[in-house]
Amino acid sequence: MPVITFANTKGGAGKTTAALILATELARSGARVTILDADPQHWISHWHDISGKVPNIEVISYVTMASIQTHINDNRAKTDYFIIDLAGARNTLMATAIGLSDHVMIPIQGCAMDAKGGAQVLELLGYLEEKAGIRINHSVVLTRVNSLVTTRALQVVKQLLSERAVPVLDTPIIERAAFRDIFDCGGTLQTMDPARVSNLDKACQNARAFGDEVRQLVPLRLTRSMRRAA
Repeated sequence: MPVITFANTKGGAGKTTAALILATELARSGARVTILDADPQHWISHWHDISGKVPNIEVISYVTMASIQTHINDNRAKTDYFIIDLAGARNTLMATAIGLSDHVMIPIQGCAMDAKGGAQVLELLGYLEEKAGIRINHSVVLTRVNSLVTTRALQVVKQLLSERAVPVLDTPIIERAAFRDIFDCGGTLQTMDPARVSNLDKACQNARAFGDEVRQLVPLRLTRSMRRAA
Protein backbone atom coordinates (compact mmCIF):
# COMPACT_ATOMS: atom_id res chain seq x y z
CA MET A 1 0.00 0.00 0.00
CA PRO A 2 2.54 2.62 -1.09
CA VAL A 3 1.84 6.33 -0.70
CA ILE A 4 3.02 8.41 -3.67
CA THR A 5 2.93 12.18 -3.28
CA PHE A 6 3.18 14.72 -6.10
CA ALA A 7 4.81 17.92 -4.88
CA ASN A 8 6.19 21.16 -6.27
CA THR A 9 5.89 24.47 -4.44
CA LYS A 10 5.18 26.23 -7.75
CA GLY A 11 1.76 25.91 -9.32
CA GLY A 12 1.41 24.98 -12.97
CA ALA A 13 4.20 22.43 -12.98
CA GLY A 14 1.96 19.65 -14.31
CA LYS A 15 1.58 18.08 -10.88
CA THR A 16 -2.15 17.34 -11.02
CA THR A 17 -1.94 16.03 -14.58
CA ALA A 18 0.90 13.67 -13.66
CA ALA A 19 -0.98 12.47 -10.57
CA LEU A 20 -4.14 11.71 -12.55
CA ILE A 21 -2.26 9.96 -15.37
CA LEU A 22 -0.50 7.72 -12.87
CA ALA A 23 -3.70 6.98 -10.93
CA THR A 24 -5.64 5.97 -14.04
CA GLU A 25 -2.77 3.82 -15.32
CA LEU A 26 -2.41 2.01 -12.00
CA ALA A 27 -6.17 1.46 -11.95
CA ARG A 28 -6.14 0.20 -15.54
CA SER A 29 -3.58 -2.42 -14.51
CA GLY A 30 -5.95 -3.67 -11.79
CA ALA A 31 -4.63 -1.82 -8.73
CA ARG A 32 -7.07 -0.16 -6.35
CA VAL A 33 -6.18 3.54 -6.13
CA THR A 34 -7.28 6.19 -3.64
CA ILE A 35 -6.47 9.77 -4.63
CA LEU A 36 -6.21 12.30 -1.82
CA ASP A 37 -7.04 15.65 -3.44
CA ALA A 38 -5.24 18.22 -1.30
CA ASP A 39 -5.04 20.84 -4.06
CA PRO A 40 -7.34 23.81 -3.35
CA GLN A 41 -8.24 23.91 -7.06
CA HIS A 42 -9.74 20.39 -6.72
CA TRP A 43 -9.24 19.54 -10.38
CA ILE A 44 -9.12 15.81 -9.68
CA SER A 45 -12.30 16.00 -7.61
CA HIS A 46 -13.99 17.81 -10.50
CA TRP A 47 -12.73 15.14 -12.91
CA HIS A 48 -14.14 12.44 -10.62
CA ASP A 49 -17.51 14.20 -10.35
CA ILE A 50 -17.99 14.37 -14.13
CA SER A 51 -16.57 10.89 -14.75
CA GLY A 52 -19.08 8.88 -12.78
CA LYS A 53 -17.72 5.59 -11.51
CA VAL A 54 -14.17 4.92 -12.72
CA PRO A 55 -13.15 1.32 -11.95
CA ASN A 56 -10.61 0.92 -9.14
CA ILE A 57 -10.43 4.66 -8.34
CA GLU A 58 -11.76 6.53 -5.32
CA VAL A 59 -11.19 10.24 -4.71
CA ILE A 60 -11.20 11.94 -1.31
CA SER A 61 -11.67 15.70 -1.49
CA TYR A 62 -10.84 18.47 0.97
CA VAL A 63 -7.84 16.80 2.54
CA THR A 64 -6.23 18.79 5.35
CA MET A 65 -3.19 18.41 7.56
CA ALA A 66 -5.50 17.23 10.35
CA SER A 67 -7.30 14.63 8.23
CA ILE A 68 -4.67 13.19 5.89
CA GLN A 69 -3.37 10.52 8.28
CA THR A 70 -6.93 9.45 9.12
CA HIS A 71 -7.83 9.14 5.43
CA ILE A 72 -4.86 6.83 4.88
CA ASN A 73 -5.55 4.73 7.96
CA ASP A 74 -9.26 4.37 7.20
CA ASN A 75 -8.69 3.29 3.59
CA ARG A 76 -5.69 0.96 3.94
CA ALA A 77 -7.73 -2.23 3.61
CA LYS A 78 -9.28 -1.26 0.26
CA THR A 79 -6.34 0.54 -1.36
CA ASP A 80 -3.26 -0.70 -3.19
CA TYR A 81 -1.84 2.75 -3.96
CA PHE A 82 -2.49 6.14 -2.41
CA ILE A 83 -1.83 9.13 -4.67
CA ILE A 84 -1.62 12.54 -2.98
CA ASP A 85 -2.00 15.70 -5.07
CA LEU A 86 -0.76 18.71 -3.14
CA ALA A 87 -1.18 22.43 -3.63
CA GLY A 88 1.55 24.35 -5.42
CA ALA A 89 2.75 25.85 -2.15
CA ARG A 90 5.18 25.16 0.67
CA ASN A 91 3.12 24.62 3.80
CA THR A 92 2.61 22.31 6.76
CA LEU A 93 0.33 20.00 4.75
CA MET A 94 3.15 19.42 2.26
CA ALA A 95 5.55 18.53 5.06
CA THR A 96 3.01 16.16 6.62
CA ALA A 97 2.19 14.44 3.32
CA ILE A 98 5.84 14.00 2.43
CA GLY A 99 6.49 12.51 5.86
CA LEU A 100 3.79 9.90 5.20
CA SER A 101 5.06 9.05 1.72
CA ASP A 102 6.93 6.07 0.35
CA HIS A 103 7.89 8.00 -2.77
CA VAL A 104 7.71 11.68 -3.70
CA MET A 105 7.28 12.62 -7.35
CA ILE A 106 8.49 16.12 -8.21
CA PRO A 107 7.01 17.32 -11.51
CA ILE A 108 9.15 19.92 -13.28
CA GLN A 109 8.63 21.67 -16.59
CA GLY A 110 11.60 22.96 -18.53
CA CYS A 111 11.76 26.33 -16.81
CA ALA A 112 13.74 27.92 -13.99
CA MET A 113 10.67 28.67 -11.83
CA ASP A 114 9.57 25.03 -11.84
CA ALA A 115 13.12 23.97 -11.04
CA LYS A 116 13.17 26.36 -8.08
CA GLY A 117 9.88 24.97 -6.79
CA GLY A 118 11.22 21.45 -7.14
CA ALA A 119 14.42 22.43 -5.34
CA GLN A 120 12.37 23.54 -2.34
CA VAL A 121 10.82 20.08 -2.15
CA LEU A 122 14.30 18.53 -2.37
CA GLU A 123 15.45 20.82 0.45
CA LEU A 124 12.58 19.60 2.63
CA LEU A 125 13.45 15.97 1.86
CA GLY A 126 17.06 16.68 2.79
CA TYR A 127 15.97 18.36 6.03
CA LEU A 128 13.84 15.35 7.04
CA GLU A 129 16.77 13.02 6.42
CA GLU A 130 19.30 15.17 8.25
CA LYS A 131 17.22 16.19 11.26
CA ALA A 132 14.84 13.24 11.69
CA GLY A 133 16.71 10.39 10.02
CA ILE A 134 13.79 9.87 7.62
CA ARG A 135 14.92 9.10 4.08
CA ILE A 136 12.14 9.20 1.53
CA ASN A 137 12.71 7.98 -2.01
CA HIS A 138 11.98 10.59 -4.64
CA SER A 139 12.16 11.24 -8.37
CA VAL A 140 11.72 14.11 -10.76
CA VAL A 141 9.28 13.64 -13.62
CA LEU A 142 9.71 16.08 -16.49
CA THR A 143 6.32 17.37 -17.63
CA ARG A 144 4.79 19.11 -20.64
CA VAL A 145 7.80 18.20 -22.73
CA ASN A 146 7.67 19.07 -26.43
CA SER A 147 7.91 15.82 -28.39
CA LEU A 148 9.79 17.49 -31.25
CA VAL A 149 11.96 20.21 -29.73
CA THR A 150 14.24 20.21 -26.69
CA THR A 151 14.32 23.79 -25.45
CA ARG A 152 17.39 25.46 -24.02
CA ALA A 153 15.56 25.91 -20.70
CA LEU A 154 14.85 22.18 -20.50
CA GLN A 155 18.49 21.39 -21.24
CA VAL A 156 19.54 23.69 -18.39
CA VAL A 157 17.09 21.99 -15.99
CA LYS A 158 18.35 18.54 -16.98
CA GLN A 159 21.94 19.64 -16.45
CA LEU A 160 21.19 21.06 -13.01
CA LEU A 161 19.42 17.87 -11.94
CA SER A 162 22.30 15.76 -13.23
CA GLU A 163 24.88 17.87 -11.38
CA ARG A 164 22.93 17.40 -8.14
CA ALA A 165 22.50 13.65 -8.77
CA VAL A 166 18.72 13.97 -8.54
CA PRO A 167 16.93 10.86 -9.86
CA VAL A 168 14.91 11.64 -13.00
CA LEU A 169 12.38 9.26 -14.54
CA ASP A 170 13.29 7.96 -17.98
CA THR A 171 9.72 8.68 -19.12
CA PRO A 172 8.81 12.37 -19.43
CA ILE A 173 5.19 13.42 -19.76
CA ILE A 174 4.81 14.79 -23.26
CA GLU A 175 2.60 17.81 -24.00
CA ARG A 176 -0.54 16.17 -25.39
CA ALA A 177 -4.06 17.52 -25.93
CA ALA A 178 -5.53 14.41 -24.29
CA PHE A 179 -3.81 15.19 -21.00
CA ARG A 180 -5.62 18.55 -20.91
CA ASP A 181 -8.94 17.38 -22.32
CA ILE A 182 -9.38 14.57 -19.80
CA PHE A 183 -10.21 17.15 -17.11
CA ASP A 184 -13.07 18.46 -19.27
CA CYS A 185 -14.26 15.13 -20.70
CA GLY A 186 -13.91 12.93 -17.62
CA GLY A 187 -13.24 9.21 -17.80
CA THR A 188 -9.86 7.87 -18.84
CA LEU A 189 -7.67 8.07 -21.91
CA GLN A 190 -9.14 4.74 -23.01
CA THR A 191 -12.70 6.12 -22.97
CA MET A 192 -11.91 9.28 -24.94
CA ASP A 193 -12.94 9.58 -28.59
CA PRO A 194 -9.87 9.35 -30.88
CA ALA A 195 -11.81 11.20 -33.58
CA ARG A 196 -12.08 14.25 -31.32
CA VAL A 197 -8.71 14.18 -29.51
CA SER A 198 -5.52 14.53 -31.53
CA ASN A 199 -2.73 11.98 -31.05
CA LEU A 200 -4.74 10.06 -28.46
CA ASP A 201 -2.84 6.87 -29.26
CA LYS A 202 0.48 8.57 -28.51
CA ALA A 203 -0.90 9.96 -25.25
CA CYS A 204 -1.97 6.43 -24.25
CA GLN A 205 1.49 5.09 -25.07
CA ASN A 206 3.15 7.83 -23.02
CA ALA A 207 0.83 7.26 -20.05
CA ARG A 208 1.40 3.51 -20.20
CA ALA A 209 5.19 3.93 -20.20
CA PHE A 210 4.96 6.37 -17.27
CA GLY A 211 2.75 3.99 -15.28
CA ASP A 212 5.00 1.00 -16.02
CA GLU A 213 8.10 2.86 -14.87
CA VAL A 214 6.49 4.02 -11.62
CA ARG A 215 5.16 0.51 -10.89
CA GLN A 216 8.70 -0.85 -11.19
CA LEU A 217 10.05 1.97 -9.04
CA VAL A 218 7.32 1.74 -6.37
CA PRO A 219 6.03 -1.84 -6.37
CA LEU A 220 3.26 -3.13 -4.16
CA ARG A 221 5.02 -4.15 -0.97
CA LEU A 222 5.20 -3.42 2.75
CA THR A 223 5.35 0.36 3.02
CA ARG A 224 7.86 2.35 5.01
CA SER A 225 5.28 3.24 7.66
CA MET A 226 4.16 -0.38 8.04
CA ARG A 227 7.76 -1.59 8.37
CA ARG A 228 8.37 0.92 11.14
CA ALA A 229 5.35 -0.39 13.02
CA ALA A 230 6.39 -4.03 12.60
